Amino acid sequence: MPESMTAKGKSKPTEPDEVTEDEILGGRIRLRQPSAGYRVGIDPVFLAAAAPTLTGGRALDLGSGVGAAALCLAWRQQGINVLGLELQPMLARLGAENAVLNGFGARVQSLAGDLLRPPSAVDAGGFDLVLANPPFRAAGRTSPPVESSRALGHVEGEADLAAWIDHSLIFATAKGVILMIHKPERLGEILAMLEGRAGGIVVFPLWPGGGKPASRIILRAQKGNAEPMRLARGLVLHAVGGRYTEEADCILRAGRALDI
Repeated sequence: MPESMTAKGKSKPTEPDEVTEDEILGGRIRLRQPSAGYRVGIDPVFLAAAAPTLTGGRALDLGSGVGAAALCLAWRQQGINVLGLELQPMLARLGAENAVLNGFGARVQSLAGDLLRPPSAVDAGGFDLVLANPPFRAAGRTSPPVESSRALGHVEGEADLAAWIDHSLIFATAKGVILMIHKPERLGEILAMLEGRAGGIVVFPLWPGGGKPASRIILRAQKGNAEPMRLARGLVLHAVGGRYTEEADCILRAGRALDI
């Protein structure tokens, strides 16, 4: 899947004219998704791969799109139930279809809803793990893509970065884990918002390769934890020639977990 394809949302774009069926995790997960506009990329795969191993419990995937991260997480960890919350109804509907398509209908759910006004199933303090894949760009700092579904996924709407972090913490249990993927340039904001609220923070950079700066960070934190932050070595995505490194390929296509 192309690296540039991502998830997220706000507003109500029209129904897609066409839906394609694609594969991630080397064919282990099948995904129905719009043929244009919103398309799944590597971000939700890496986000799910970075989750700590749970023996049971509940996970919440905020900005779940068509369910890529939720399904990858459910495939890796057989003992947990995953609920996806997606603002765009047509993506949430495809997420529900994908849960059935992959045989996870009993363990993976997809709901349409706003994290600022969540449905009752998204209860405060109810989730052992909260995954967050928010829009990367702050409103007013960039020109949004013309296509509405992509615009919702790339630029913050009513729910800004602070709201994503606030609600991730609200939805987590007393010792719940927060897992977020974002752009490195917003790390300072994220850390400031988590100060005194979550600790044991691990920042894991994703390096494009070729000596280029990190293109993404995965951040993991535990609610109520007071341990200091740790900067992990990260992962180089591409080798010479543009192909994925062996380590990245094992995560993206073989389904291996990410050691952070």
